[in-house]
Amino acid sequence: MKFAIMGSGGVGGYFGARLAEAGEEVTFIARGEHLAAMLNQGLHVRSIKGDVTLPRVQATDDPAGVGEVDCVIVAVKAWQVREAAESIRPLVGPDTLVLPLENGVEAADILAEVLGDAPVLDGLCGILAWREAPGRIRHAGVDPFVRFGERDNHSSARTARLKAAFDKARGVSAEIPDDIRVAQWSKFLFICAMSGIGSISRAPIGVTRQVPETRSLIQAMLEEIDQVARGHGVAFPSDAVARAMQFIDAMPAESTSSMQRNILAGEPSELESQNGAVVRLGRSVGVETPVHALIYAALLPQELAARGEIPAIR
Repeated sequence: MKFAIMGSGGVGGYFGARLAEAGEEVTFIARGEHLAAMLNQGLHVRSIKGDVTLPRVQATDDPAGVGEVDCVIVAVKAWQVREAAESIRPLVGPDTLVLPLENGVEAADILAEVLGDAPVLDGLCGILAWREAPGRIRHAGVDPFVRFGERDNHSSARTARLKAAFDKARGVSAEIPDDIRVAQWSKFLFICAMSGIGSISRAPIGVTRQVPETRSLIQAMLEEIDQVARGHGVAFPSDAVARAMQFIDAMPAESTSSMQRNILAGEPSELESQNGAVVRLGRSVGVETPVHALIYAALLPQELAARGEIPAIR
């Protein structure tokens, strides 16, 4: 298959490299030093699932020059999805799939608003990875997986073909869940709690899950998201919160979320599409989310400063 990777950082760089290693035709959409490094030196992935070295890769900062592809993997930050959707229009033909791998539960809706419903799948991924230097990706935790499906959960030949491409890739587990919405909200459940507690405590998950006071906050956040999901008609199992806590307890102790890392670096983050989204989506169905509301409010001044909307905090 012919892939375009829109957003070639930790997530897009990792999965794109694995697909290219497996023989798929992959073009990385990137910019700046990262693009220059890939064009000059290739792409290098250091991974607990085995390293990947691609001495030569196809990479560009201009999606219009690539032409139509079979699948666009959208792996930008959640707040960049609408801009990315506009940028990838030239890549999307009548048979193209658009697969979002963002944190949060709203990316597919945004993509469909811009591109129409037909090409857009629902999707998610699991991985702990980041760009450690231009042209270099580091994968340090979580067995990487992608899960995707048609938005109405019907079986299709096109998702089966996409799964077959991922199945050939080393270091990736691919699945088409029976209910992609449940799968998506299940990831949202734990990543949002992990992001929130890590961002306000400035500590890795191994610390916050051990300290009784912060563990109780994690539990409260999970319970709030569970109630919001059910309010939106998500068919969560009765033990969804317990499963999420088990996943959190099994994560490497040093794990941090991408949102936490952005906040610690004083950069724009996914606060609005994670803890902020819980508050917003809860309000829309009459579910109170006081813990998420407090976390969102506490982090918002720094977020606004990082985006240049208020003076920087000194």
